[in-house]
Amino acid sequence: MESKRQQKFAGLLQEELAAIFQREGAAYLPNTLVTITKVRVSPDLAVAKVYLSFFNTNNTSLSVATVSAHANEIRYKLGARIRHQARVVPTLSFFVDDTNAYVEHMDKIFSKIAGERKESDEEQ
Repeated sequence: MESKRQQKFAGLLQEELAAIFQREGAAYLPNTLVTITKVRVSPDLAVAKVYLSFFNTNNTSLSVATVSAHANEIRYKLGARIRHQARVVPTLSFFVDDTNAYVEHMDKIFSKIAGERKESDEEQ
């Protein structure tokens, strides 16, 4: 469970990273919208796991690899933005947030179950 301190710092990081990707995201991934869905911070605030969601891209693993290749540059820009609010700029690790794909998969399963129930009710 995260402490209040970790949650506040994660919120700050999410907000600032979102601004960075909004302004300069096209330099890393042209024609792709990047959304910061979640940020998890270690108890010592030195490591941040950033979960990304991509729109208008076919290969999300390639997109994460591209963003990870620019991690030092993104960290530098983040440091410039939070230098008065944080003592340490965390090391960034980027991951794909596949929540939307999971939700779509579950919706298909529930629709299939509902369709099967409807068919069985009509037969009786």
